[in-house]
Amino acid sequence: MVLEINDKIVFQDWELLETFDRSSGAGGQNVNKVATKVTLRFFAQQSPHLTEAMKARLKKIVGSKWTLDGAIVIQCDETRSQFRNREIARKRLVELIKASLVVKKNRRPTRPTKGSIERRLKAKKVRSDVKAMRGRPDDDV
Repeated sequence: MVLEINDKIVFQDWELLETFDRSSGAGGQNVNKVATKVTLRFFAQQSPHLTEAMKARLKKIVGSKWTLDGAIVIQCDETRSQFRNREIARKRLVELIKASLVVKKNRRPTRPTKGSIERRLKAKKVRSDVKAMRGRPDDDV
């Protein structure tokens, strides 16, 4: 049960735990008899393949799927096949880990140009004049 992310990151058996339960919802006897729901636990906090920065990004990405003991829990009961649900759960885990490998660039705030400020103020003045013309005419005559 080895999971390969890329050529440098390969997770071993002890880092992953799969359990199987009966699914909920429609499905007749298949739902009542066969344990097709897959719960995949990846022990990210103990993984030697992930750096601390990657673990922090991964924790932020997965949100509530991160447990107190540092594991990621992914559940899948989309199909009636246990094998297919296992594939889907593993694919989701791979996508989450690949997303944590990407380091976001910090945004450098920029100032608006002088021309853009002037255009914005001119547009506001034009709009103000249009709205002012909607009022009642003055009774100066």
